Formats: sequence, structure tokens, C-alpha cells
Amino acid sequence: MTSSKPYLVRALYQWILDNDTTPYILVSTSDNQVLIPPGIANDGKVVLNLAPAAIQDLEMTNEHVSFSARFNGVAENIYCPISSLLAIYARENGEGMMFPAEESDDDAARSDGSPRPKGPTLKVIK
Repeated sequence: MTSSKPYLVRALYQWILDNDTTPYILVSTSDNQVLIPPGIANDGKVVLNLAPAAIQDLEMTNEHVSFSARFNGVAENIYCPISSLLAIYARENGEGMMFPAEESDDDAARSDGSPRPKGPTLKVIK
């Protein structure tokens, strides 16, 4: 099955707007595919305002969230893979949902070159 995360993000975005609140997303910037202006991340994370009045050309697909926004008066294109989204919530009351951090494909290999397990693993203990 495909991930439910992008569907939840889209549904929560609409729910937040329907309740006249401001949708924010929390994004991990550790994924090298995240495209944001330099200097806006803090501790490997960035909070982005997705209010329709603050952005243009919003695109929410099963693979990414992208839009255009102004930072210090300069229009910037923002790109965030779905795997980099850590939360979507309403600024006014914090209502929303957090998501577990996911590994990007670049992080999926260990430093010794061996692949990391993708899910839970069992270890036999005698």
C-alpha cells in the first residue's frame, strides 16, 4: 500500500483552512532534496506558513509539497519531499498532526555501505 501521509497532510491542510486558522508545516532539512532559502532553518528544521495569502502555486502530491513564497521580499521556490514533513498544524491553537521522522533514500545506507532495515526486525536471543 502507498503511504497515508500525503493524504493526511492534504486533508489536515483543508481542515485547518476550513476552521479559519493558519496552516503551518514543520519540515526536517536533513533531506538534501529540501529546497528552502539559506539561513531560515534552525536546528535542522524549518516552520513554513502555508496560508493561501502567503504563498502561490501550492502543489501537494504524494511525493512532495511545493510552492512559491516571499522571504525578505524575494520570491523563492520551496520544495519539500513528503518524507521530510514532520508535522502540519494550525498556528493559532497547535491542532494538527505530527509524523515520525523518515529516512531519505540518501540516508538509507549505513556508513559501511550496508542497507538499513526498512522496518521492525527481530533478533533471536538464546
